[in-house]
Amino acid sequence: MEIKLDEIDRKIVGLLTENARMSYKEIAGRVFLSSTAVSARVENLEKSGVISGYHAEINPLALGFYTKAFINVEIEPVQKKEFYPYIAGVPSVVECNCVTGEYSMLIEVIFRTPPELDAFIGELQRFGKTKTLIVFSTSVEHRNMFFTQTGDGGAALRRMNNE
Repeated sequence: MEIKLDEIDRKIVGLLTENARMSYKEIAGRVFLSSTAVSARVENLEKSGVISGYHAEINPLALGFYTKAFINVEIEPVQKKEFYPYIAGVPSVVECNCVTGEYSMLIEVIFRTPPELDAFIGELQRFGKTKTLIVFSTSVEHRNMFFTQTGDGGAALRRMNNE
């Protein structure tokens, strides 16, 4: 279900996307509402699912995780019941998506070393054929995106700070 936001809610979401630790007082000053009104709006945005969480952005390299890869896995539909709990329990899995194409899963992982990645791929192969792409460098890091509403009531995607 698509949720429509008014201009103030869009501003609040934008401010929290830029800095989730921003105080209600500071937000209130920027959207010209009381802190109590901002608190109520944020609570409504959380309840409606527009705001789904608040997270610290951690740099894996600073913690020694130098090996990033994307792994395609060919999984038969009957294996999903076993695969989903397994993959959800692997701490090095950043994201796992069911996709179209030759392979059925696309998994983003980070490990300290290539041998750790190799061991994980060995475990994955019990589910099916794999294809691994090791990342040498990243030209665009994961970034926060912000959705705005268009004049016709639809949604448009823009990067933060109108980039």
